[in-house]
Amino acid sequence: MGDNFLAIDLGAESGRAMIGRLQSGILTLDEVCRFPNEPVRWNGTLQWDILRLWLEVKRGLRTAASEGGLTSVGVDAWGVDYALLGERGNLLENPYHYRDARNTGMMQEVFERVSREELYSVTGIQFIQINTLYQLFAACRGTPRLIDAAQSLLTIPDLFNYWLSGAFAAEYTVATTTQFVDAASKDWAMPMLRKIGLPTRLLMPIVQPGTVLGVVQPNVAQGATGVPVVVPASHDTASAVISAGVGGRTAFISSGTWSLLGTELDAPVLTARARDLNFTNEGGAGGTIRLLKNIGGLWLLQSCRRAWAKAGRSFDYVELLASAADPALAFRAFVDPDHPSFLDPLNMPDAIADYCRHTQQPEPATPAAVVRTILESLAFKYRMVLEALEEVTGAHFEEVRIVGGGSRNTLLNQFTANATGRRVLAGPAEATALGNIAMQMVGTRAVSSLADARRIIDRSFPVERFEPQDIDRWDAEYPRVAEYMELTFA
Repeated sequence: MGDNFLAIDLGAESGRAMIGRLQSGILTLDEVCRFPNEPVRWNGTLQWDILRLWLEVKRGLRTAASEGGLTSVGVDAWGVDYALLGERGNLLENPYHYRDARNTGMMQEVFERVSREELYSVTGIQFIQINTLYQLFAACRGTPRLIDAAQSLLTIPDLFNYWLSGAFAAEYTVATTTQFVDAASKDWAMPMLRKIGLPTRLLMPIVQPGTVLGVVQPNVAQGATGVPVVVPASHDTASAVISAGVGGRTAFISSGTWSLLGTELDAPVLTARARDLNFTNEGGAGGTIRLLKNIGGLWLLQSCRRAWAKAGRSFDYVELLASAADPALAFRAFVDPDHPSFLDPLNMPDAIADYCRHTQQPEPATPAAVVRTILESLAFKYRMVLEALEEVTGAHFEEVRIVGGGSRNTLLNQFTANATGRRVLAGPAEATALGNIAMQMVGTRAVSSLADARRIIDRSFPVERFEPQDIDRWDAEYPRVAEYMELTFA
């Protein structure tokens, strides 16, 4: 008999419950259930339908428990967003979506209290308006009485782990995405937060990945009561990186709604150049640091597909990628995936067309042309960020490891190899769930170390290789693309 680990993996577009079965040194992964994660626009705000997600989490747990004994369960999710809880542990309101408009302008207001230089020297976290720091600052300004009523603040994965176990805690890797954590001490940066005026009384004790938080409480899910709740690397990117075992001469791209490109280091990089290039130092398992940049990612493609479906033109991803592979569509127009106009437009294809008009490029005329523009632009943005990563670390990266759902996009994988001139290793696609399970294996002592867990994943889930092609042609286009991207790179 082997061990059965349940990973609840919540992404910005969908969630899934995945069960990992470890037997004779081989790990298999099976999907228990998958469900959409759609935010709700209400009263001029954008919020997460958090109670619907909780119903789905409980359904996944109940189904997994009915199929056999569970060794443990753990939840990972996206970073930066949070929930406020009242005196009885009750949810005070739906968590806001990081794309909500209340964050606009908050960075500048925070900088009036603490400078960019001080913020980065303490936290090492990139400046982006979706960070919890600016979200909570906006909430303190906009709804002060609600903040007064709150007794605790939990990130999204911490909230679900609390609902499962009844224990309050802040897992380290997702805590670092808040921009609240001191990069040196790996604890809350209390003096800085008080200087900004944020309510530090809401913060819970920080725990490390692999901590057994408690057990599933009665009445959560039939058959699962008493199952250990292990906090994985609760930030989904941290879990994804765990499964890949990157570092040294291998950079990673965690590819999904966002693309996160970086490397794993033993210590943060807090230089002025890293700050000016807006690299972020997020926490990893085992005391490591993930030095990376956020890139707009497949959000652009996902948003285009939704817009076309709303207009009565439904395309599946296979169809779109096959049509976009047409060589006749190559290098017609480029966009910067991180331009502010793509953060949350009403219609993404229109936003892309507007960008092309304003930069005096031909507008993509068909869905295939739009997809080609997105994928080529992403590949070139990866090159720009990879070269900047080499500058701030002094390392040379010989290959790029792409993990997560986006690793299934073979066209983008090949474009990434072509644009960067580096070998690309793609997979595993369910990297986040596997990294979640890896820390559960460590926490329950099913394996002796994280290194052992990574070796099990490597031999259980082989990668796909992509070698660079047409390098001269891609190199010739790069200077033109770089002109469009320089303005929003930092």
